[in-house]
Amino acid sequence: MIPLLIYLGLLCMAALAISTARRFAHASDFTSLKTVTFGDESAVRPDRAAGILSVLTIFLLWGVFTGSSLIPSFLHAPAPFVGTTSFTYTVEADGQRDDATVTVVVHKPDADVSLPEVDPGDGFVLNDVASVAQWRSALLRVEKNDLIGKADGARIVAIDGQPITAGQTVKVANGSVTLSSQGTPNFAPERGWQMEPLYLPAPEDVWQRSLQILHDGFRNSSLSEHLGYSLFRVVAGFLLGSLVGIPLGYAMGLSNFFRGWFDPIVEFMRPVPPLALIPLVIIWAGIGESGKIILLFLASLWIMAIAARSGASGVNISKVHAAYSLGASKWQVLRHVIIPNSLPEIFTGARVAMGVCWGTVVAAELVAAEQGAGMMIMTASKFQNTDIVIMGIVMIGVIGFAIDVLMRMAERVLVPWKGKV
Repeated sequence: MIPLLIYLGLLCMAALAISTARRFAHASDFTSLKTVTFGDESAVRPDRAAGILSVLTIFLLWGVFTGSSLIPSFLHAPAPFVGTTSFTYTVEADGQRDDATVTVVVHKPDADVSLPEVDPGDGFVLNDVASVAQWRSALLRVEKNDLIGKADGARIVAIDGQPITAGQTVKVANGSVTLSSQGTPNFAPERGWQMEPLYLPAPEDVWQRSLQILHDGFRNSSLSEHLGYSLFRVVAGFLLGSLVGIPLGYAMGLSNFFRGWFDPIVEFMRPVPPLALIPLVIIWAGIGESGKIILLFLASLWIMAIAARSGASGVNISKVHAAYSLGASKWQVLRHVIIPNSLPEIFTGARVAMGVCWGTVVAAELVAAEQGAGMMIMTASKFQNTDIVIMGIVMIGVIGFAIDVLMRMAERVLVPWKGKV
């Protein structure tokens, strides 16, 4: 919740700053003379400055909440406590009370720990020393060296002078102590706001692991081979889905019979997630390469069919009437009117379908894959290699974004009349 609030705050500040800068920059510009801009699609273009700030903000928050060395330390979110702390516990036995101090060494998970020696003190409860890792908690067996233990009726009744019973928690210096149902104190050091590397490693750790895999590979295959296999599967599945889905969509958009015949099937399959089809695909096609491509084919088929159907049915009827009035045949109307006017919808559907295919490639490569970005992510997750998981996600996202940019460029070249006719 805190990172989200910070992100929204940075978003508002960036929007205000860019808006103010644009207002001064375009004070005497022709664009500023337009009387209508809100709702005018032709006036809406991606703000490159906002795009750059958006990416930098995400990386900034990533560094802030992971303690990254790439940003100044004063920007880091409060870190989990590391060091030596202590608390006092009070034991009651046979109507008498005695205090002892527990010294706790809080260390990084992978650090070697040497516990200091402590004076046991006097009385029937003696001082203790223990260790616990960051982001963890530990039951402290404080009675193990006491002269009177729980078997003799001794019980802890206070922590740092604050009364406590089983199940209660008391705040102490640099952490908290919870008394278990068996009367054993459980110490949890302060976690701060930073994320544990197990859940979110710092950007530089992900970068270093990426360089390592780029050099050494992963599971007997290079990084380029993993990405190449995923790209091949996605493109093959998408092309097959387009080859079947686009003619199917045109048939549904131009024929009452085909619309009635295929519409229930398409509308039934469209909301079914590709993940639900994995068992069926394994039964049909086995665990080979064909099964993965079939899954991606089914992920794109219905999207492309609906896009083509929408494009064919949304052609302005006046253009069709004009073509017929000039003596055009049905084939000429299809070739020169329907297809050109439906291409913008098809390109939009293609971008959506490609995104869905990239999102499904991880599931597709669950089916006994030996190479692929999805296989790399799933294998790394089993061994809790979060840096590899994030690296794979970033790679899939970057490649997917690059493909989307290429498709938008192709649309501008192949469909220059979009939004103009």
